[in-house]
Amino acid sequence: MRFRKIWIWAFLLAIILYLVSSNPGQRSAWNPVEQLIVEITAPLQKLIKQTAKVTEGFWLEYFLLVNVRLENRKLNKEIDALKMENSQYRDLLATHKRLQELLQFRHTIDRPVLAAQVIGLDPTGWFKSIIIDKGKEAGLKQNMPVVNAHGVVGRIVSVSPNYAKVLLIIDQNSAVDCLVQRSRDRGMVKGLTIEKCELTYVAKSSDVAVGDIVVTSGLGGAFPKGLPVGQVLNVKTDPGELFRNIEIRPAVDFSKLEEVLVILKEDTSSNYQKEKE
Repeated sequence: MRFRKIWIWAFLLAIILYLVSSNPGQRSAWNPVEQLIVEITAPLQKLIKQTAKVTEGFWLEYFLLVNVRLENRKLNKEIDALKMENSQYRDLLATHKRLQELLQFRHTIDRPVLAAQVIGLDPTGWFKSIIIDKGKEAGLKQNMPVVNAHGVVGRIVSVSPNYAKVLLIIDQNSAVDCLVQRSRDRGMVKGLTIEKCELTYVAKSSDVAVGDIVVTSGLGGAFPKGLPVGQVLNVKTDPGELFRNIEIRPAVDFSKLEEVLVILKEDTSSNYQKEKE
């Protein structure tokens, strides 16, 4: 019964709306009954229209937002791929620059050299050393000097068929015979930290100043003469001491060591030629 009444009222309302809307236009004014019907039904029509408009707008915007979200995900993936590609290009450019510097430095050495890649640090952790990807099969032997485009890196202390360990000059067990380039005063460079070495056995009467360049002396047969080792940072003279306390900054940045050159002995030049070919 309840639903029947609702349908009856809906039917009557529909008839009334039809009668109002079917006005042939002979009359320009509404009569009181029509005015009452319009006042009652117009707000309802307005509400229905606004509801439909809001629903339509929400529906369209929802799908629009879904498409925008998918597009944003796609663009973010493309941006990430471009960033990775850009990073790879930058790394290749930096590697190319380092190799160019190595090639230029190589021409200043009158002995055969072999390029090698730094692949790791000393696994024992007892020494400041690196592992390179060349060994006996490439002609490497113990005590061969290792350099890069900036100066002396160290010397080979252990060799396997395909790898070698290089003791860095910043290790306390390392010792390189050197000269102060300007005054020709001689001393021995030993390691202190990754950023400092000390120039030992330099007499008090020597002429050493901050900023002087320290190079290899060529004595001992390990390193060729004149290779950059570092620059004098500090010079002290303690009373009662026979030698000066001299700190130097290594020419090589050991925190950014990636490629090196091994200076070969003359009797390995044939192996070197094979490596080049």
